[in-house]
Amino acid sequence: MLRDLLARIVDGEFAAGTALPSETKLAERYGVARGTVRNALSGLEDRGMVTPVQGAGWIVQSTLHTQSFVELRSFAQWARSKGMTPGGLVHTSEPGPASALEARKLRVAARSPVLRVTRTRTLDGRIVMLERTAYPEWMMPHISAIPADESSVVDVMQREFGITTAHADHAIDAVPASSADAALLGVRRSSPLLRVRRTSFTSGGRPIEFGEDRYLPDTVTFQVQASSVGNTLTRGEFSAG
Repeated sequence: MLRDLLARIVDGEFAAGTALPSETKLAERYGVARGTVRNALSGLEDRGMVTPVQGAGWIVQSTLHTQSFVELRSFAQWARSKGMTPGGLVHTSEPGPASALEARKLRVAARSPVLRVTRTRTLDGRIVMLERTAYPEWMMPHISAIPADESSVVDVMQREFGITTAHADHAIDAVPASSADAALLGVRRSSPLLRVRRTSFTSGGRPIEFGEDRYLPDTVTFQVQASSVGNTLTRGEFSAG
């Protein structure tokens, strides 16, 4: 129920400032007790999406949770800031020679050693994203030492190894789910996924990782803001529903 309500708000069925159906009507729609409805609404309230107003019911506060790209917060850091519980699980971690694309993005010689890691990411226990990341050779011992179920690799890298992301490049598009995507995300093959390709760097410009994140379409929204300062396009907001 919580997932469906959240998706309906993010999809715009209930606009910001409007009231949701009454708890009684929601209970009838979903075939659950009012206590279950109230718990789901409280979960949405914790995320800043709705608020109870005496005499008016539950009012939609926002249809989006946002994070600025320039803040460079990790997925886990962003999730915690919104009152959600992030999770992660490594499915594969395999060394191999860099592809032409990986070599170019990581600024290493062709076929240099890289570590490829595939893991799923969750919000409040729900899988929302598949993350595939290639790390250059200097990062391999650090990444290999991190537990498979660690919720924030970024936090561990900074806390344990003193490696901090200073800036990152992002490219956003949509792709159909491959067979491997479908198996890990629990969707049909060829289902649309939102893809974010990213390369992150240290303050000295040394590449830390090159990755590709594939999000389920009902869980994430991106907003882009343009700026005329310096004739550049400033990537604006990251948001997940």
